[in-house]
Amino acid sequence: MSRIDRLFELVQILRRSRRAMTGREIAEALEVSLRTIYRDCASLQAMGVPVEGEAGVGYVMRRGYDLPPLAFTREEAEAVLAGLRMLGRTGDGALIGAAAKAESKLVVARQVAGDAEDPRRLVSQAGAPGARMDVLRTVRDAVDKEIEIDARYRDRNGRVTRRRLRPLCLIYYPDATVLAAWCELRHSFRHFRVDWFEEIAPTSESFADAGKTLREQWRTLEGWSPDYPGAIGHG
Repeated sequence: MSRIDRLFELVQILRRSRRAMTGREIAEALEVSLRTIYRDCASLQAMGVPVEGEAGVGYVMRRGYDLPPLAFTREEAEAVLAGLRMLGRTGDGALIGAAAKAESKLVVARQVAGDAEDPRRLVSQAGAPGARMDVLRTVRDAVDKEIEIDARYRDRNGRVTRRRLRPLCLIYYPDATVLAAWCELRHSFRHFRVDWFEEIAPTSESFADAGKTLREQWRTLEGWSPDYPGAIGHG
């Protein structure tokens, strides 16, 4: 186990413990020497981590402490950074902005994984969906708040219809963001490419009481799984 990984695990052990732990207990948990634990606890204290105690007495983590920007192993850091950059493909400005802020906080991840612009780890934005930011924001808010939306939608054949939808969830594909919804016009579950909405507006009608049930029915009928292909944008 590397020193970075060991310090991370040490913080986790102290956060989980409801009492002070002796250095020997921690050393046994991490399978290292007592001297190493004394040295690691001193290092954490020097970095500002609120580890209280001292050698020969015991150590405790001050309550309410959460990890600072963030301590990952190399592979964990690569996974997080790649995932954050993949959000750029959604076209959702709010998510892209949040991802950029999150990436800027990964101080330790950068130290572990190396330069954030390492040319061996690139994410292409080619072919990303071109949905309007205001449409994405309206759809995402409606999903979260469980309110119905009125929409004007152009399907893959160019036909335009007006719909009243109960938006249930967003599905992010590499080349499209898809809304799964209950459609009042078709009286069934339907899928809509978000970039094919021509107009969209929230209503004052809530379906919060039925939202969980509708999502469960959709998952069952569609056989949802992480590799679910769906019927992208059939409306």
